[in-house]
Amino acid sequence: MHQLFNIFEVTQSAIEYRLAHPEPPCRHDYEEIMVGTNGQMDHCIDFQMQRSVAPSVVFIPRGKIHYTLPSEDARGWVIQFKSEFAPGTPFSTFSRFLDTSCYPFSAGETIDRLTSLCQLMNREFQIASPDYLVIRHLLCALIAMIDSERKKNLPVAQQEVKSTQITLFNTFLKILESDFRSSGGCKTYADKLNISVRHLNNVCHTMFGKSVSEIIETRKLLEARQLLLGTSKTVSEIGFDLGYNEKSYFTRVFHKKTGLTPTEFRAAAKNLSS
Repeated sequence: MHQLFNIFEVTQSAIEYRLAHPEPPCRHDYEEIMVGTNGQMDHCIDFQMQRSVAPSVVFIPRGKIHYTLPSEDARGWVIQFKSEFAPGTPFSTFSRFLDTSCYPFSAGETIDRLTSLCQLMNREFQIASPDYLVIRHLLCALIAMIDSERKKNLPVAQQEVKSTQITLFNTFLKILESDFRSSGGCKTYADKLNISVRHLNNVCHTMFGKSVSEIIETRKLLEARQLLLGTSKTVSEIGFDLGYNEKSYFTRVFHKKTGLTPTEFRAAAKNLSS
């Protein structure tokens, strides 16, 4: 995608065209939000199938290989944007650690408000000289609403997030982004934050529903997928670059997470591109 932002409505004619002309899987260089108001969609994300049933919202982070197979009655909105268009949003911040986020909603006021925001964005986007500042504010409002609804469905313990926990978690992510290629484990990051491993694990579970080790591993394996797709490095070289000293261990971890070995993942991606 060349532009910073794009939005379109999923209409009957759009679905009929998609079903008649299936699009091949593509690798995202943008973030994508799908607001489903009717029907369902099957998503293949990095060769793993998932299904969203409306009303729902699906977020596909950049860098993923993705395609959809919608039902005939699928309706809704698709929003695509580069990370720099709306930096600092929850999705932009956490996209490196997500495979996908599917948020089911109950029919009613929430999905109606999301639809209204999509309509406002589309109306502004379609005029001759759209005001992208307005679009950005509307997009941020939509993302904030989605995140608010997501938090309502979390266990009570995860809903009661303190500002100190948010600050600590964001600091952890910044440190991780600089150091994830190293072989450092949970204690390494806890020491850098001057807290115990238990405390850091509690914060990560509260904020993200994952342990420290799971978040570290997710970031490493996302980078592994990028290197498998974008470089000619061997599997051993990629594993070593990411702190895995043994190819066999790296292969086991990668397979457990993705369902494919690194070699199978690279071959599948090449087959799709050809």
